[in-house]
Amino acid sequence: MTKIPLRRFTARVLPIDEHDRVLLLHGLDPAQPERRFWFTIGGAREDGETLQEAAARELYEEVGVQARAEKFTGPHAEALVEFEWGDYAFTQDQAFFAIRLGGQAAVSFEHMEQIEKDTTLGHRWWSAEELEATDETVFPEDLAVILRKITAVE
Repeated sequence: MTKIPLRRFTARVLPIDEHDRVLLLHGLDPAQPERRFWFTIGGAREDGETLQEAAARELYEEVGVQARAEKFTGPHAEALVEFEWGDYAFTQDQAFFAIRLGGQAAVSFEHMEQIEKDTTLGHRWWSAEELEATDETVFPEDLAVILRKITAVE
């Protein structure tokens, strides 16, 4: 089956708690539901948005946490990635922005789009050590390095 090509520019969000752990979502590919993975919050920039504004919007839409765009630091990493998900073949420029969250932020999937609700299985806070030690699939693969870079300076 031919996938629909989609080019987009995304803000990836790295919410970090007081223990230097990053919040990740656990999900699956609807075209391959057996394929499970951990991934960063985030999504495509909408018309007229800065990447920091997209980061703030995505943080709210995906986990229910409100933050002002100017509170995000970064980008701490940037990458061009290509991947398939559902019916799409993505070519994605992504920039990673961090935000410090005090205490355990209450996570809610209430504001997600239905496809996101259907393909998001849960969430978890991960330390750099846990990311390095896990056998589970995590995107991006170098997230522990990015997290260590952020927490070393903040």
